[in-house]
Amino acid sequence: MTDAILIEKTDDAQTVSIHTIDDSDLPEGDVLVDVAWSTLNYKDALAITGKAPVVRKFPMVPGIDFSGGVAESSHPDFKPGDKVVLNGWGVGEGHWGGLAGRARVKGDWLVPLPDGLSARQAMVIGTAGYTAMLCVMALERQGVRPTDGPVVVSGAAGGVGSVATMLLSARGYEVAAITGRPSEGDYLKKLGASTIVERSQLEGKVRPLGKELWAAGIDVAGSTVLANMLASIRYRGSVACCGLAAGMDLPSSVAPFILRGVSLIGVDSVMCPLQERREAWKRLAQELDLTLLDSISTEIGFEDVIGVAPRFLAGEVRGRIVVPVNPSLA
Repeated sequence: MTDAILIEKTDDAQTVSIHTIDDSDLPEGDVLVDVAWSTLNYKDALAITGKAPVVRKFPMVPGIDFSGGVAESSHPDFKPGDKVVLNGWGVGEGHWGGLAGRARVKGDWLVPLPDGLSARQAMVIGTAGYTAMLCVMALERQGVRPTDGPVVVSGAAGGVGSVATMLLSARGYEVAAITGRPSEGDYLKKLGASTIVERSQLEGKVRPLGKELWAAGIDVAGSTVLANMLASIRYRGSVACCGLAAGMDLPSSVAPFILRGVSLIGVDSVMCPLQERREAWKRLAQELDLTLLDSISTEIGFEDVIGVAPRFLAGEVRGRIVVPVNPSLA
């Protein structure tokens, strides 16, 4: 028996509460994991609050990522005692996720916990940090180099933005950090940002083209923020897009693409192939300054997750939210 956050829906009314579940309640899968740590992500907050139709079937245990140890396995790549990490694959949306003491999943969804990372550190990084690394890798494939000029990062005080700022700075890039909270300037500079850009500068009327300010960008916002970012990317620059915090629309024009040769790269972390996942996690363990992880994370109790979710959506949290589920197992 173990505790789980359970989202239920009856007659179009959604309820969320902590339930006690048994292994027999868990969905099908060839690996049973004792969850040590999980997180509260943007998608989890949407699921818990019901602000967007994230959950595809009910009842659902949220938690799009987790770390822990294998309890049982019939998968050839994993055995009891192995330390693992999971991100995405529809977990917490269509398959019960990590905000429970145990999770049963497909072994093909798991990544071995990289050497040098603890289970807690892996969740401070979590889906947000893993997505940030995928964005950095996407820009590198486009040939973006530190000598090309500054890279702009939207939502820089959030999970993806915080880790992206750290990664880019560590690799020698000049980082322009966009935030709607100017008070976070010192925090962002500690992570490696060179300049702070107020979000309001990218929320106004969208121009087809603006002054060429940045060599590349990482965007978690979408909508006018992304449109204005594209308008100010230098000739043949690139933007990696991975979020929609400001909206799903893109009120842009073709001007940045056909007059400056700008590239817009979509980055998906949910169904990303296993080989690329493993590369991303290997690089995260090697390239992140792990001493800074505490400064980008807040730990909340399992019983506090439901109450914190609305604050997450209101933009009242910084960096990463980590949740100890069974930390003694790590």
